[in-house]
Amino acid sequence: MQGTVYSHSEREDGAITAVIEFLTAFVLFLMILTAFLSLAQLEMGSNDPSLDRLDGAAVLGMDRISSDEGWFVPIQNEVFDYDNSSANWHLFSAKQLDSGRVQAGLIVNGQINETKINALHNLSEDGFAIGIGLDEGYSFHLNIVITESNDIQRMGQVLFDGGTEKHGTRSSSTSYRYFYQNDETIQVILEVHDGGRKNNQLQITEVHPRPTQSGPEWIEIYNPNDFAVSLYGWSLTHTAGSSVSNLLLKDGIITGKATAIFTGDVSSQVAGNASEVIDLGVDGFLGVGSIDILSNGNGQLALKYTQIFESRPVDIQRINWGGDTGLFLINGQSIVWDGTSMFDSASWTISDDPTPGN
Repeated sequence: MQGTVYSHSEREDGAITAVIEFLTAFVLFLMILTAFLSLAQLEMGSNDPSLDRLDGAAVLGMDRISSDEGWFVPIQNEVFDYDNSSANWHLFSAKQLDSGRVQAGLIVNGQINETKINALHNLSEDGFAIGIGLDEGYSFHLNIVITESNDIQRMGQVLFDGGTEKHGTRSSSTSYRYFYQNDETIQVILEVHDGGRKNNQLQITEVHPRPTQSGPEWIEIYNPNDFAVSLYGWSLTHTAGSSVSNLLLKDGIITGKATAIFTGDVSSQVAGNASEVIDLGVDGFLGVGSIDILSNGNGQLALKYTQIFESRPVDIQRINWGGDTGLFLINGQSIVWDGTSMFDSASWTISDDPTPGN
């Protein structure tokens, strides 16, 4: 029996055909696998689009604050007033900036400008985020510090440190930039987070329930955050016996690292160094002269905050006077917080010399 004889050329053709069939099948397998992973919203390899977007947001945000002077556009009747836009956004108040759109550029003549850095206190965290183009659901933290200096007093000085901490966020991306100027090195760090819960805090520092003669009742509130804090979501509750008065603050803003005065009468209010004076007389929450609203005897004042998408306010601070607190006021006195407990009456003392705004 004679066997079949194959030539060298026939064997090569068969091998090439097998390789082609294998590669075709493998490519088809990859196409099917890719389609399946796409439908299942899974990722192949080390690249994650959500992390890429986060990295891009950090880089773009850094570029926007560290490339030019920035700009401010007022908004009138929900329309952008481009004719009155300005690169001098740092010259506007917190209230003005809150009613417009700001991109907080920090560069003047190629150098980072400390006047503009200080003006970041007039921006709310949300306003800053919108200006640098962060997507909804992203938060951030901005830190600006002098890392090197010939002046020992300025070495390590923190010029700004505000925003949401990354603790509890799903993921985070960080962008750095260094500026070498005037024999100093200034480091700018922008962290962008996916998620995050803002933890802005306000503090009642002095209360004046018993004014003399025709003076107004007033409440002094301090913003310890570097960014300005919008009053949207904040509320005040006054309790006297069985009577309870609640006031939801729907607008207004308090400059970062500054004090605001809430008063029963703006025209007669002594404001000291307060950055804002806010009228609560029109809401009937604070009185003036013979209109006595805050309790002169036993009273309680509470500062509360309601997070977005939550229905119940959380007590941030409570002050009690009269009763068994030992805090009994006469006309012209105020109650001053010592900066310790937010709820203990022992953290408050009587002052014969009220200092609104200071």
